[in-house]
Amino acid sequence: MDALGRLIDGARDLSALLASPLVDVVTAGRAVRAALEEQGFDKLVLDFVGVVVANRRMRALRSIVAAFAVLAADKRGVQVAHVSSAHPLSDVQEQQLRARLIEAGYARVEIVRDVDPSLLGGLVVRIGSRLYDTSLKARLQRLQYAMKGAA
Repeated sequence: MDALGRLIDGARDLSALLASPLVDVVTAGRAVRAALEEQGFDKLVLDFVGVVVANRRMRALRSIVAAFAVLAADKRGVQVAHVSSAHPLSDVQEQQLRARLIEAGYARVEIVRDVDPSLLGGLVVRIGSRLYDTSLKARLQRLQYAMKGAA
């Protein structure tokens, strides 16, 4: 399923096919099945995607795969940390972040990185229902609200 998620994220044509409401379900099913067979996916994944396509949920496939990954990680006892940063994290920064998360009590953490230039700097870390926002954007917003309150 992780490979399916990476394929959807990396293949523009496949992403466009899944997002298009104009494509017939039968045609889309054949095209998606052919693309997945070409990539070497097994019968279980092919059948799963076939059911999603047949039920007209192609646009939700990426979300379904992400939700499955969270459930699978939860079963393994691994917590998923979604980390957004203004710039791509280096390997050293990721190891430092992992060490901080371990100190905070998250023993087995899988880090999912995302780049969001609108943050300007800092990080936004989401683990389950917890949100740790140390971004420059959030700090500037808090400063703006404080200045409005003082005026």
